[in-house]
Amino acid sequence: MFFLLILVTIFIISFATIAYCGDPTIINKLNSALKKITEWMIKLATPAAAVAIGTGIFITKFSFGDEDRIMKGKKLIRTTLFSYGFILAVDLILKAIQSLIG
Repeated sequence: MFFLLILVTIFIISFATIAYCGDPTIINKLNSALKKITEWMIKLATPAAAVAIGTGIFITKFSFGDEDRIMKGKKLIRTTLFSYGFILAVDLILKAIQSLIG
């Protein structure tokens, strides 16, 4: 089985041609699509993160000493900040992909 896999891989590599290179219009469309995706993600994530952080602050403020609600509010704030940071990191990852594409 392993020998067959190696044989198929060598066959594909030996007969691969340059005919499968990307068309510049496809690359331009892909770059513009990635740019639009990142813009929409930032536009949607920023207000959602603000609302979630505000909700977490209100939960902790109006917990009246209840430890369970204080922990829930802190956890909401922490996870919101982590998620928003991840979304900002996705922007950097998509920019890296764009630089690799061309």
